[in-house]
Amino acid sequence: MMAFLRHTAELLPERNDNVAVEVKSLNRSEHRNRRGRKFGRITREKWLILAAVLFLIYSAVLGIKILFLGKMDGGISTSLAIQEEIKRVDELDVKKQGNYKHRKKYPPCEVAFTESVDHLVEPKNFMNFTQFSLDYVEREEKSFGEIPRFGGQQTLEEREKSFYARNQKLHCGFVKGPEGFPSTGFDLDANDKIHMNTCKVVVSSCIFGNSDFLRRPTSKRISEYAKKNVCFVMFVDEQTLSKLSQEGNIPDDGGYIGLWKIVVVRNLPYKDMRRTGKVPKFLSHRLFPSSMYSIWLDSKMRLQTDPLLILEYFLWRMRSEYAISNHYDRHCVWEEVLQNKRLNKYNHSAIDEQFEFYQSDGLMKFDPSDPNNPIPSYVPEGSFIVRAHTPMSNLFSCLWFNEVDRFTSRDQLSFAYTYLKLRRMNPDRPFLLNMFKDCERRALAKLFRHRALPSLPPAP
Repeated sequence: MMAFLRHTAELLPERNDNVAVEVKSLNRSEHRNRRGRKFGRITREKWLILAAVLFLIYSAVLGIKILFLGKMDGGISTSLAIQEEIKRVDELDVKKQGNYKHRKKYPPCEVAFTESVDHLVEPKNFMNFTQFSLDYVEREEKSFGEIPRFGGQQTLEEREKSFYARNQKLHCGFVKGPEGFPSTGFDLDANDKIHMNTCKVVVSSCIFGNSDFLRRPTSKRISEYAKKNVCFVMFVDEQTLSKLSQEGNIPDDGGYIGLWKIVVVRNLPYKDMRRTGKVPKFLSHRLFPSSMYSIWLDSKMRLQTDPLLILEYFLWRMRSEYAISNHYDRHCVWEEVLQNKRLNKYNHSAIDEQFEFYQSDGLMKFDPSDPNNPIPSYVPEGSFIVRAHTPMSNLFSCLWFNEVDRFTSRDQLSFAYTYLKLRRMNPDRPFLLNMFKDCERRALAKLFRHRALPSLPPAP
């Protein structure tokens, strides 16, 4: 028995150790369980956050707009009223357009062109519109703190006086700085200038910043007479010329790619490629000083109508000196302002500054029910313009260019203001503008998408 007890006593310390180990093990298990419960709580919190994020993404996909106040695009700020109006326009767009497959389409319509150019004759006294003489500011002496600019340093007083249709000298691009200062831009080769000085009728377009493909006019739609007597000029910068060459569009020895005479512009006057594009768009009477007529088309369009038929229909037959189509969807500048902001087409603060200036100078909303509207829309589709180079047409083009030089490059914002102010300040000197239907514009040329959109210009 004693042996047994001794044996049992010898075993007791080992059992005590085992109990201690078991207690420690239980403590560790409980600690692990507590950690597991804590980890579970953390995991559940993360899952809740993830679920909330997924819900927001899902809501955005469904079109639920979450509007944030504050700054956008490096200093672009929007007010609550503007945000609410943008939201309202978005909702109207959704209701009006539905999904992408059912979005409204804008097909071309028939244009009653004459059958042939063979017997076209310019009407007698067609160019007998309002007559006066225009001269242009060629050089400015630098004032303290000012850098020479392509558009010049036009004061507000000079701007106001320039709207009078009378003999005058006004700013209209191509303004040089004082002697010894570098060029302000849009430099052309001397041989190209000689060629351009010979043009009487011009079709022109431009590609800057490699923003588009080269789209040649449909040759079989252009008469042989037009091919011999109309200048087709495509302005490009060196970057675009290089890209066109890589794609196999290499000018021949005469500088032509198809019907297009390629004219290279060096030292672009603006960083904003859209604004640079306004130079050939608005100032054809300055680039082609001997021309009587010009047709401008955007690089996203391929001309598929004889230019002489276009002149006959939109100018001669309509007794007009300037022709441009209305916008296919918007007719009020207020709508255009909201659309530019909603799509971030330009710095919002710059748009506000321009719009407030125009309202303070009398710009009113377009009223489609008003029978006295001078034109059917206050918003143009400016990708196609037909012009006679009359004094009034040239003045309007200079004034419109000065607006995109002073304010934003979004020319649809400044069209109505410029046109209405010119009319208001010259009640006895008519400007005969033909605003034709957008469906007619679509019949003149085939419409494509741009290769790439120029980046948003920096905040002023």
